[in-house]
Amino acid sequence: MRDWLILATNLAVDAIDWLALILIVVGAIEAFFQGLWTMFSSPDGHHERDVWLRLGRWLVAGLTFQLAADVLETAITTSWDEVARLAAIAAIRTFLNYFLEHDLGEIRDRQKSMKGDSES
Repeated sequence: MRDWLILATNLAVDAIDWLALILIVVGAIEAFFQGLWTMFSSPDGHHERDVWLRLGRWLVAGLTFQLAADVLETAITTSWDEVARLAAIAAIRTFLNYFLEHDLGEIRDRQKSMKGDSES
């Protein structure tokens, strides 16, 4: 029974890692082409912030999936060295995710306040 759980967990970790990879690659490709288009079409640079904000959302999604895979992987890990390695990776990903979410929240708040100021 334990062997089946280990196999299922490994398959789930691989699938979730693939999903994270797809999210990050799609976001990077989208940001590249939108950023390129924005550089040539937007003289004020306002749209560039939107491109980076959207890329940030893709990265948050990818990091969240990677963190989920790390959590699953710790369930089947047997060596303390491996647990420590996974804990370090999870801590780094959590740190990145937290600050990226924080920055995205600040940008959203700033955009809302700018819209409120322009309506007044």
